[in-house]
Amino acid sequence: MASGERIFVQAIKRYCATHGIALDVRADGWLLAMRRGEQRLFAFGYDVGLNSAIAHRLANDKSATAEVLALEGVPCIPHRLFLNPKLGEKVVGVAWREGMLALLHDNPQGVVVKPNEGTSGRSVFRVTTETELDRAVGEAFSMSAGLVLSPYVVIEDEVRVVLLDDVPLVVYSKQRGSDWRHNLDAGAKPVLMQDGDLRTACAKLAIDAANAIGITFASIDLVHVDGVWRVLEINSGVMMETLAKLHPELVQTTYDAALNRVFGDKH
Repeated sequence: MASGERIFVQAIKRYCATHGIALDVRADGWLLAMRRGEQRLFAFGYDVGLNSAIAHRLANDKSATAEVLALEGVPCIPHRLFLNPKLGEKVVGVAWREGMLALLHDNPQGVVVKPNEGTSGRSVFRVTTETELDRAVGEAFSMSAGLVLSPYVVIEDEVRVVLLDDVPLVVYSKQRGSDWRHNLDAGAKPVLMQDGDLRTACAKLAIDAANAIGITFASIDLVHVDGVWRVLEINSGVMMETLAKLHPELVQTTYDAALNRVFGDKH
């Protein structure tokens, strides 16, 4: 395998090699074209193509995900959308900053500012003052058409569940390092959860969240806050780069299961 090649690409290469599937790797591995007979399928980014367009768009939009989960009564962390003022006053309105300040006022422990679409923990800020808010908003808007504000909460634990057709293939907790965030890119370590009541409860909440937005293959982040498990976000692209360093066989098995579903194979 090429040095620095993503685990996702390596996993698809292995699958294709063992299933007689021709693979054409383009765009430095971000576009993968797979062909078997008359079947021509694609993987893009970390997406193998199992999810509908609307489920994919909902999952990639933190605000939309939170709105749908709230509608369906699934416990979640609220994310309020604010559009970039560069989009124009007719689109954004004039009171966007006042809305942000009201949220900051209502959450004296602080708010979290982050781009509305996933960034693996980049450009995510906890702010407690108006000055910090303006600085964080400026950076988030520099790279995004929209951002979200959510109340800062003390996360007692965070769990990620990788689901395929309502089956939890991977469930692990994220052990946080020195950073207040639980992102794996920020130094958190994945620890597989053993079978038991906690794993079952987390899997059920993840399944409820997946069903709410109609997604088939996803990783779902759950957080334990004030004694209650809530959904933090849903990821349509299933990335397991860090987990693969510790459990490569589990990661390969998970991608294999998803690709079997893509190609209609039972085994």
